[in-house]
This record gives sequence, C-alpha cells and structure tokens, in this order.
Amino acid sequence: MTFDLSTVGRPGPPHEFTIDAERTTQYAAATNDPIPAHRDGEFAPPVFAVVPIWDANAEALASLVPPEVMLQVLHGEQDIHLYRPVRPGDVLTSRATILGVHVKPSGTTPVVRIDTTDPNGDLVVRQYMVTFFRGMADGESAGEAAPPHRLTDEMKAGAPVAETTQAIDEDQTHRYAVASGDLNPIHTDDEVARSVGLPGIINHGLCTMAFTSWAAVTELADADPTRLRRLAVRFSKPVSPGEKITTRFWALSGSDAGVGADTAAYGFETTDPSGDVVVKDGRVEISS
Repeated sequence: MTFDLSTVGRPGPPHEFTIDAERTTQYAAATNDPIPAHRDGEFAPPVFAVVPIWDANAEALASLVPPEVMLQVLHGEQDIHLYRPVRPGDVLTSRATILGVHVKPSGTTPVVRIDTTDPNGDLVVRQYMVTFFRGMADGESAGEAAPPHRLTDEMKAGAPVAETTQAIDEDQTHRYAVASGDLNPIHTDDEVARSVGLPGIINHGLCTMAFTSWAAVTELADADPTRLRRLAVRFSKPVSPGEKITTRFWALSGSDAGVGADTAAYGFETTDPSGDVVVKDGRVEISS
C-alpha cells in the first residue's frame, strides 16, 4: 500500500473561513490563555490559526492517503508562521499543498503546507503540518521536508531565560474539543482511548502547543501577541488531563537563531511531572 505521489506539489482548492469573536474567545478560555487581547477578542490566540485550515488539510491528506489507513495517523509537528495576528471579522482563505512524502522504516511522513490569505491575497499565516503513518513503509519518497527547528543539547547548554509551569485541567480536553472542532474521541472517551493502546484520555497536542504559545508571549514578548512571528513544535509524548507541564526557553544566537536583527529566536522544550519530554525541538521567534 503506497501513497499517491502525483499529489505532491499540487495546491488544493481554496477553503474560506470567517473568524468569529465568540469562537476565538472560547478558544482562549479552552486553553487557559490569560492574555487580555485574546480573552477580550481583540486577536485570536496564535494556535487558533489551525482552526480555519482543518478542511483544507483534511482534503489534502485524503488525496494522498488511502482511507483505510487514516486511523493510523499521528500528529508529528506543527510550525506556524504569523505575518500578522488573526482578528475576529477576518475572512480568510486557506489552500493546502502536499510538499513532500518521506518513507522511513517505521512508517511514512507527509508534509503539508497550508497558506492562509486575506481577501487582498496577502499572506496572514503559513503553516507546516507533519504527520506520521505507522507501519506504512512501502513506496518511494518525493518532495520537500518541512523547515527545520531542531533544538540541540548545545543550544540548551546554558541556563534557560524563562521557565513556566502550567496545569492541564481535568476537563481541558472536553473544552478544547468544542472550541477547536477536533472531536477525536481519544481526547474525550476513556474507553476509546484505551482501545487504541493509550493509558486513557490524552490532551490534544495542539492544546498543549497553545499552552506553550501563551507561555512564550507572556514570558518573552511582554504579553504582546502582535510580536509573535513563529511557533514550531515536535510532539514527543501525550499529556494527560490533571498533569502539570513545564516549558523552558533558551535564547538562540548566531547561526542557531537564523533571524534578522529585529527578531529574537528561542528554543524551548516542555516536560511532564516525571521529567519526560512532551514537546521537543520547540522554536519561537519574537519581533522587537
């Protein structure tokens, strides 16, 4: 069973989405976001940018992947590039392109790029979503990889410039499912979660990413969300409701930063109470 490589590099159809203030404030509440501009509906939280792209991304993967293996998918990485904040009232159009398909001994990793534009055609958000299909190791690779955002031990050699501990509420996954539209039952039904080998309900990976986003904006950007330019993560281990997570940020410099003089770059990592890494290879870029 192989993937349809004829879809690589071919943009999918446009999908329009109108940003509603009630939906963005619900998302902020569902991710415990304390930033006033998000809670009051001035701007959408940065990871809310995944909500308008669901249909475009799902259609792209459906064109590539045999339907019988869709249940084997794991969310590997998410990389969000913000050209400006998403605002309530925005009418946005998203188009997804399969950038690449990379076959490994343990499975296959597709890379999807989703561009979200305003009515003038100006780019508002560009995202890279990397998924992993377990056990599908046949066929050939093609296309591009996602932009790198690796965090090495050398980059973590010094003391972190900021550290935040946050609590995942017992009802977090139920609230996030409603706010995000991600109704996968592994996040809300304990029996279903256990039936696929999980210890029980797990937090949505993008919900955990949203927690790291407001930690970054609060600690590194003086709680000003307009300064966030990029947030990238690699999901390493699920988080369970009721757990606490700790995120540590390290300042990057020189070639490790790879940004202009008006932007600061940080690497980050998030761990659970046992010290296991749940988000690795994190990267955040903040404008001055």
